[in-house]
Amino acid sequence: MVTDAAQILVASNRGPVSYSPDGHGGLAARRGGGGLVSGLSAIGSDAQSLWVCAALDDGDREAVRRGLSEPGVRMLDIPPAVHADAYNGIANSVLWFVHHMLYQTPLEPVFGTEFRRQWAAYRMYNRAFAEALADEAAEDAAVLVQDYHLALVPGMLRELRPDLRIGHFSHTPWAPSEYFGMLPDDIAEELLLGMLGADRLGFLSQRWLGAFQRCCGVVLAAYDGRGSWPKDQEPAFEYALPGRRRRRIRLGVHGLGADGDFLRERSRQPDVDDRMAALREQIGDRKTIIRVDRTELSKNIVRGLLAYETLLEERPEWRERVVHVAFAYPSRQDLAVYREYTTEVARVADAINARFGTEDWTPVLLHVKDDFARSLAAYRLADVALVNPIRDGMNLVAKEVPVVSDAGCALVLSREAGAYAELREDALTVNPYDVTGTAAALHEALSMPAAERADRTKRLAAAATALPPRRWFLDQLEALRG
Repeated sequence: MVTDAAQILVASNRGPVSYSPDGHGGLAARRGGGGLVSGLSAIGSDAQSLWVCAALDDGDREAVRRGLSEPGVRMLDIPPAVHADAYNGIANSVLWFVHHMLYQTPLEPVFGTEFRRQWAAYRMYNRAFAEALADEAAEDAAVLVQDYHLALVPGMLRELRPDLRIGHFSHTPWAPSEYFGMLPDDIAEELLLGMLGADRLGFLSQRWLGAFQRCCGVVLAAYDGRGSWPKDQEPAFEYALPGRRRRRIRLGVHGLGADGDFLRERSRQPDVDDRMAALREQIGDRKTIIRVDRTELSKNIVRGLLAYETLLEERPEWRERVVHVAFAYPSRQDLAVYREYTTEVARVADAINARFGTEDWTPVLLHVKDDFARSLAAYRLADVALVNPIRDGMNLVAKEVPVVSDAGCALVLSREAGAYAELREDALTVNPYDVTGTAAALHEALSMPAAERADRTKRLAAAATALPPRRWFLDQLEALRG
């Protein structure tokens, strides 16, 4: 555990706690989970820490107005209109789409007057965080800024508090320079310079780190051309622009892993056993292909379903012998394109069941209500896990399934997932756009001998837990302080 007395600050859009009415005129606090929460718990009680986050809804804003707060958390009451434009207008509808390469380019994006108005809100949103961090940070504090929502914060904070040690971590892929170049030139430059205000930038894979460097080279003409560094030094990026002092930014890769201890313990709880029994009753003694995703556009659920349909069409021997358990939990339903995608997932699943289903066999079991215990149950009983994102910064499902699996699970994995770099040797690789190729991989996975499947799963689990959340967080902190 870290016990250094120097202050540690984390900044992210979402915080470790949220508030909702308790039914008696008060507000109830609900704590969240995830790698950052686990990481902060690892720094120890001797270290001062503060998490700066945004009030996301009316319950959070009411808590701020009432002066309610959890120890070590500062929630910012940013005006709802500003938050909506910054979060949905820019972060989730522009930056997310750019980094995941999701635009239908004949029609979008349109970087016109509305975009400029929303970008001004994104700038205001980032400025609110930078000012709060500058106010709260002690001298020489370490500040860890999270993700694309707050890409401008490092540069703004550097101007306000040059004494601070500032890190930024990207939880998404980074777009190749050709795609990143869709952004207006001044916006692309502002975004990169905002991140380059940090002392150190972290990425989930070497691929995303390299893409960032190439974007800097194209947009800023700043890459110094060094392709390798001594083994005892981590990569660095140096740039100098007219009127600016030359700066050296350190770069690092931290491939977030699964929390093996937590998952193994949680997956053996009675509620998970109950969900397993219910699923087994629906599936019978058939083989099981599972997927667990939110209905984010990058997860490629529709093509996964079409690949399963192709499997049943081209390999009729699997009819009535396999069930596809698809968990597609709704995500970002305040955006119309996500609602439409969620509807399409259900339509395709229904079409497969109508085409192939029998009185005794439902080919696709689609679940849309979020249920973590049920997800763990599916991990345990799955014969095959389908993880086929169009593009993903990491994808923890690919890492969690092997850790929890009871008898071994073959992993069909997209080469566009960040996890591919670590798991490729023991996964069956697919091009996420190739439906027939994915169907062939599903057939190979279903046909895999049990002993081979179990051996692969053991190796996958070892790779998946190499950098659990607590270590992932502390490695970034130690590198920033180093």
